[in-house]
Amino acid sequence: MSNSHRQENVLVTGNRWGKSFVSAIKIIHHALFRVRPLKYDRVGKYRIVTASITQDQAEIIYSHVIGMIHGSDFLECLVVSSTRTPYPRLEFGNGSRVEARSTQNRGEYLLGNDYDLFIFDEVAFEADPEYVVENVIQMRLADREGKLDLVSTPNGKNWFYRRARDIIDGKRDGYYQSGDSRENCFISQEFLEDRLRYFSESRAQQNVMGQFVDSGGEILRGEYVDAALAAMAGAGSPRGDILHPPVYLSGWDLARKKTATVGITVELVDGMARVIALERFRLFDWAVVIEHIKRRQNEYPGQLIVDATGLGDVVVEQLKEYNPEAVIFSPRTKAELLTNVELFHARGEIAYDRWELPDGPGRVWSLEDELRQARWDSNNECDALMALALAIWPLRKERVAQPAPRVGRA
Repeated sequence: MSNSHRQENVLVTGNRWGKSFVSAIKIIHHALFRVRPLKYDRVGKYRIVTASITQDQAEIIYSHVIGMIHGSDFLECLVVSSTRTPYPRLEFGNGSRVEARSTQNRGEYLLGNDYDLFIFDEVAFEADPEYVVENVIQMRLADREGKLDLVSTPNGKNWFYRRARDIIDGKRDGYYQSGDSRENCFISQEFLEDRLRYFSESRAQQNVMGQFVDSGGEILRGEYVDAALAAMAGAGSPRGDILHPPVYLSGWDLARKKTATVGITVELVDGMARVIALERFRLFDWAVVIEHIKRRQNEYPGQLIVDATGLGDVVVEQLKEYNPEAVIFSPRTKAELLTNVELFHARGEIAYDRWELPDGPGRVWSLEDELRQARWDSNNECDALMALALAIWPLRKERVAQPAPRVGRA
């Protein structure tokens, strides 16, 4: 309450810490005092919204606000109207309005509005948070330099984790605070301690301690991705020369109905596979795809590995001048490919940048997000992960003991 007055404020806590209660107090305070730069006070209205992934979730904080108002004769006197349809909202005599809205359909119901304070509850569970925050919410705050609060229990190391890390590391201006459920003296400490005895370490860290941890089932641990990003950031420029020319390997995962074609090229530097080129596009014209692959091979001549599943064998045939290695995805081969990627990460033999590319109107695709979110039981749309797996497939060491593949859904 004392420090969350920046343009963007992040609150990450365990369950039952009191996020909704704190947010409700902040809403009432802002509604009464209309907290914003004085130059905007000539604008009569002052709008606050609590939003979340569903309308029901959005109304949790709103219900706390209503409860506090009904519990105070003073606050009740300041409210001039309260309605439930088409969405819950109440208005104060000073022109402040408080609303509860859903962010469903990528924030479509928020378009056309403007706010002074936006509280996004449980943002870690939003399906498309980057689009909703950057393309919808931020522009709702532009008129009056509104403030954004991102409030949530952690949900693995997803976009919300990256946003919080950027603020913690000083890469983005904002305020960050975390909270442990045990800090709430109004809930049973005995019950929490009992839960901690039975929770796994990661579940306790996430749901009670409010820490970002792997949610379980990821193909790549968060620490592996962190290490690969750090390795690329700390690496020097390629050191190929006439006596020791660079070694390139390129892997291409070809698009299906709902996926993208992705091509990744790695360069071997001192035993490290470094991603130096990446393309991702949603084109299904094989002639165009083949042209992209040929262009890459001419720029980075080396071994070519291509997904030959389904009609992919047609592409392989058209690329025979490059002597490509064709790989057909089956449950077994896919599991072996992914296990090899995991092994390279575990050994610290892979490095890449934070590749981000456009992905349709208003969307941005992130390599880091895809790698962090890929799970053994859900990876059918992880095209870049498979392209990376193909690129380093020839580097597998057959004689080195490897973990047994964990086969997910095909």
